[in-house]
Amino acid sequence: MASKIFLNLPVANLERSIEFFTHLGFRFNPQFTDDKATCMVISEQIYVMLLTGERFRDFTTKEICDTETFAEMIVAIDAENREAVDETVDKAMAAGGLESSATQDYGWMYVRSFQDLDGHLWEVLYIDESAVPEG
Repeated sequence: MASKIFLNLPVANLERSIEFFTHLGFRFNPQFTDDKATCMVISEQIYVMLLTGERFRDFTTKEICDTETFAEMIVAIDAENREAVDETVDKAMAAGGLESSATQDYGWMYVRSFQDLDGHLWEVLYIDESAVPEG
């Protein structure tokens, strides 16, 4: 069974994307970084490869999704608490991201969303596992 996850996302401007995600507090693995790609570390098991369009096309014959019109996926990451959710999304918007949907507050789960500079959708969420309703 797999033990790590590598998401691959095309970006229009690699340097701007690195600056954007650095502003949010993410770090990058220099071993997997060059002028066409970088490896953003989400955790020790989860990574996001930000790839120029040229490099992304090396992995697929399909067209790259037009994120102005289509959503290819939503990347959801957890936060330690509600304040960390707000802090991350506020930083994303201050760095040029856009809010992508209204805040969702279910009491036991708190979610905010943003679009990065390339229109990729991200959710930052906090789940209080002790308060999850039984279903």
